[in-house]
Order: sequence, then structure tokens, then C-alpha cells
Amino acid sequence: MSDAEQQAGRTDGRIAAVDISGAVTRAPLAYPDGATQTFTADGRTAFTENGATSRGEWGVTASGRFWSFWPPEYRAEYDVFRIMNGDENIGVRFVDNTSGATSDGRYTLDTTETSR
Repeated sequence: MSDAEQQAGRTDGRIAAVDISGAVTRAPLAYPDGATQTFTADGRTAFTENGATSRGEWGVTASGRFWSFWPPEYRAEYDVFRIMNGDENIGVRFVDNTSGATSDGRYTLDTTETSR
């Protein structure tokens, strides 16, 4: 991996609870495997992979962690981080609080916000 590729994937610390909604609803996300995901401000999410869409719910716990629920019974909690390319926020990284597995979603629309 080149230095530029490594720099484009760095994170800048866990996103504060009050900022999670803005981070995940900012734009649709695209994952390295080709899957996409959207989040709405009212707590709904849609994940599309290989042409099939699953619908779920999301929110933020009292302790400041992102949670998701996928019917009928899958629940998980994640820490959420901004993915940075220099000073530009280009996506979010979800880190599962149980397994430690990570999922990197890159914003699919041009977003001009560079503040953190």
C-alpha cells in the first residue's frame, strides 16, 4: 500500500455521540466489497449487497455508541470514526464492540465539509 493510500485511510479519533448522526447521514456509504448503505435522520438504514436490500434501524446509546438492529434479531454496537484524506473527511469506520471487526464506508457524494 502506498503512503498516499495509507494516509487516505487514517482515522482521527472516535466520533462524539452528538456528531454520529451527522456523520452517518451525511451521504450514502460505499464499502470495499461493493455494498452500499444509507442512513436517515429518523433512525432507518438500508444496506444493499449484490442487488439485495436489507432494512434496519440505528441509533446512539446513552454511553455514546452507535447501535444497529436488523430484524428479526441481529443487534450490534460500534464505535464510529471519521476516515480522513488529509483534512478531508471521506467516510466513516465502524468498529464492532464485540468482535473488533471493522467496516469502512466511503461517502459516495462530493462532500465539501473539511472540519472535524
